Amino acid sequence: MALQHRCAGAGILLERASGHSLEAFLRERLFEPLGVADTSFSVPADKQSRFTTAYMPDGETGAPAVLDPPVVGWWNEPPAMANAAGMLVSTIDDLWAFVSLLLSGGTHQGEPLLSPGSVADMTRDHLTAEQRRSASLFLGEHGGWGYGMAAPGPVSGQPPISWGFGWNGGTGTAWSTDPLRGITGILLTSRAMTSPEPPAHFVDFWDAAYAALAD
Repeated sequence: MALQHRCAGAGILLERASGHSLEAFLRERLFEPLGVADTSFSVPADKQSRFTTAYMPDGETGAPAVLDPPVVGWWNEPPAMANAAGMLVSTIDDLWAFVSLLLSGGTHQGEPLLSPGSVADMTRDHLTAEQRRSASLFLGEHGGWGYGMAAPGPVSGQPPISWGFGWNGGTGTAWSTDPLRGITGILLTSRAMTSPEPPAHFVDFWDAAYAALAD
């Protein structure tokens, strides 16, 4: 929760320093230069036909129950205050554009959008050994924490454990870039997680991704 509070506070500072809303700031400084067209804190009416229903497995039966509908839901209207800690809605193409920006050291089509130093700090571990141990439920045995995302810990996990920078989102998304083995995996689903343990389809995804490297 403290992390979320700091990220939310960073969003407020960005708004005050720029004189724009967080949405407008991100769109001008990052989304538009990066060619990201479908990432926002809300889904406009003309795109809601493309928006999916989010599901949450029932705690007793495991059957999917609606968590958020594509209309009259969480993302159908702009939030009163955008949260820099999360709640962006996006597509796999837009997420890959952002990942590609990090892989390039902050440059897109020859134009610098982030400094190489910022990218390096975002994607490296900043935790002490004690902090990693206390957060192993969320980061696993080999994970660390960068700026707003998981980062590679000091000891690499063996495939099919994903080891790198990225994050699993509670509403059913997974992204990890493994810098040691040169692989990036992005999985967007409409089935929310119910615990820090990766669901079976996450495990199957990484099994298949790392198996492809061996072929």
